[in-house]
Amino acid sequence: MATATASVHTDWRQEWFEIEDATYLNLASQSPMPRATIRAVQAAIEANKYPHHKSDSTFFEVPNRIRASVARLIGGRPEEIAITTGASNGMAAIAYGLSWNPGDEVITSKGEFPLQYATWKPMEEREGLKLKIVSPRERFITADDLLAAMTPKTRVVSVSLVRFDDGSLLDAARVAAACHAQGALLVLDISQSCGAMPLDVERLGADFMVCAGYKWLLGPFGTGFFWAKSELIAKMRPGPFYWMAVPGSHNFSSLSFDDPKPEAAAKRWDTAESASYFNLNLVAMDVSTDFVVRAGPETVAAHNRKLIDLMYERLPKDRCIPASPLEADRRGSYGCFAARTKEKTLALYQKLREENVIVSLREGNIRVSPHLYNTERDIDRLISVITT
Repeated sequence: MATATASVHTDWRQEWFEIEDATYLNLASQSPMPRATIRAVQAAIEANKYPHHKSDSTFFEVPNRIRASVARLIGGRPEEIAITTGASNGMAAIAYGLSWNPGDEVITSKGEFPLQYATWKPMEEREGLKLKIVSPRERFITADDLLAAMTPKTRVVSVSLVRFDDGSLLDAARVAAACHAQGALLVLDISQSCGAMPLDVERLGADFMVCAGYKWLLGPFGTGFFWAKSELIAKMRPGPFYWMAVPGSHNFSSLSFDDPKPEAAAKRWDTAESASYFNLNLVAMDVSTDFVVRAGPETVAAHNRKLIDLMYERLPKDRCIPASPLEADRRGSYGCFAARTKEKTLALYQKLREENVIVSLREGNIRVSPHLYNTERDIDRLISVITT
C-alpha cells in the first residue's frame, strides 16, 4: 500500500486562503494552492535575487523531493517517476517509447479526456496501429466493457482510473489482469484520483500511469508526473532525454558527454529544466505534494464522500438526476448530476455561476468537486441555489 500519512488534523481549512467571493466546489478543474505553497513560491522568487547563495546540489533537491512524495502517494519507487508538465507528457513518452507492429490495437473508451485521442490517433498513421474506442453497454464504462473489446491484437488499454465527466471509478485490477494474461499493457490516467483517494500501484496492476499536478495534487498548471514500472523502463525505445538524466550530470565542472546514456530510471523523461530550483512551478509542486502526503488521500476521500453523499441526499429529485454512481465505492472523490434536459442543465449551471457557486459543466453533467476547505455549509449553498 502507499504510505501517505493519515491526517489527525481537525480543521484543514486554515491551510488555505479563504475564498470570500465564491463557494468553490471545482477542485477537479483546478486546485487553489495551500498557503504553504504560495509562501514557498514567494520565497523562490526572492531567491532569484541571490543565485550565488544556492549550491549545485540545489538543482537536484526539489525534483528528488517531489519524486519521494509522489512515490508515497502511489506506493511506487522514486526512480520510477518522471516529473512532467502534465499528463500529456507521460502519454507521449509511452506512445513514442513502445515498439509497435502494424495492426496493434490500443483500446480506450468513448467520452474519455481528450488527451487519449490526441495521443493515440496520430499513432495510427505513424505506426500503423488501430485505436479502438469502446462505448459503455450500460451507463458507465466498466472493466467488462473493456475486456469484451480486447482481442489477440490488443497491445495497450489506455483509460482513466476516475472519469473526468461522470466520476465513475474503474476496476483497474481486473483490466490489468486481463491485459497481462495476453501480454498487453495497462495505461492509467490518474489525474482525477491521485491525492484524492488512496492508491497502490501493485494493487492497481498498471504498467504506466500519468497525472496532472494542478488538480488533487494541489499544484499549479504545468506540473505533473509519469510513472513507469521498473522492468519496462529499459525496454522502451531510445529517444531524446533531459541532459540531467545522464550519470555524472551532478558534477557541473565536468559536463562533456560525447556519448550520453540515460540513467536506468524514469527521470530520463523529466521535463526540461525540472532540476532548476528557480522553476517556480516545481517549487510549488514540491510543497503541495508534501502537503497532500501529510493530509492523506484517505482523509480527502472520507471528507468528500460525506459531502457528496449529502449532496445526492438533498438534490431535488423532481429536477435533478445523479450522473455518477451513487455507491461511493464505485466513484472517485466527487460527484456529478444533471437536470432533466440538456437545456435545463446548462441553465442551472449558468445560474450557479451567476450566484458564485463554482462548479464545472462537463459533457452535459454538472460536476461538484469539494476538498478539505469545503464544509456542509457549501453543499447547503449549492442546494439552496438549485432549489430557489
